Amino acid sequence: MKMVASFSLSLVLAAQLCLANSDTTAPKKLPIPEDKGWSFEKTPVWSDEFNYTGMPDSSKWGYDIGGRGWGNHELQYYTNNGNAYVANGVLTISAKKEEKEGMHYTSARLVSKGKGDFLYGRFEIRAKLPQGKGTWPAIWMLPTDWAYGGWPESGEIDIMEHVGYDPGQVHITAHTKAYYFKINTQKTSIKKVDSIYTAFHTYRLDWTPATLRGYIDDQFVFEMKNEGQGYLVWPFDKRFHMLLNVAVGGDWGGKEGVDENIFPANMLVDYVRVYKMIDKP
Repeated sequence: MKMVASFSLSLVLAAQLCLANSDTTAPKKLPIPEDKGWSFEKTPVWSDEFNYTGMPDSSKWGYDIGGRGWGNHELQYYTNNGNAYVANGVLTISAKKEEKEGMHYTSARLVSKGKGDFLYGRFEIRAKLPQGKGTWPAIWMLPTDWAYGGWPESGEIDIMEHVGYDPGQVHITAHTKAYYFKINTQKTSIKKVDSIYTAFHTYRLDWTPATLRGYIDDQFVFEMKNEGQGYLVWPFDKRFHMLLNVAVGGDWGGKEGVDENIFPANMLVDYVRVYKMIDKP
């Protein structure tokens, strides 16, 4: 009996020890937030109208620099000089065929990190996209603080992506630990858009505590809802910043090769505007 009692006590102590050492940081199921039909202020809280000449406004934009493939085996070297400039009321991001640090192409990747970081809001960008096989322009958002860990745990929001080998097909996508492209679970919508190379179109994200909603020319295209499953599904309760870039090649953009006769390949941006969400009790 003493042996049984001792064995039972050992089991109890072992169970308590396991509980004490368990991962208390695991995400817990949360209430699904009510969609309160949030609206947005009419005047931008942050914007760049590109009504000047020269380099992009350094109070609003910084640069990612380098040619390490950026996780997608991309072929360009991102610079902070010569590949992004403002004139005639538009920002031009130019991918060029030229040598730089062992890479055969250069481009620019503008980031608002530390200069424009946001939690919720309406994000509106009017742009004209580059044409040609091998181009991969994007208007997107990444977490500023990476509070939940590295990619994809802390999330990614793609307001607009396009790959040149699939003309006119515009993608709006969100990535999280539970939903991302490497396990083929990403939340995405695709819309065929005419004249994206010859005319400006408006790409918009409405981000609230309950949903991500994407629009092209004010037409509703994409929605991802907060399922109340914690950060593995919904890391979109922390600050994000914007990125504007034109990549060359890569696992997706270069899936069917790169047409070397298309360069320079330019994305033109007429404006970037951010509107504050009007909170509701």
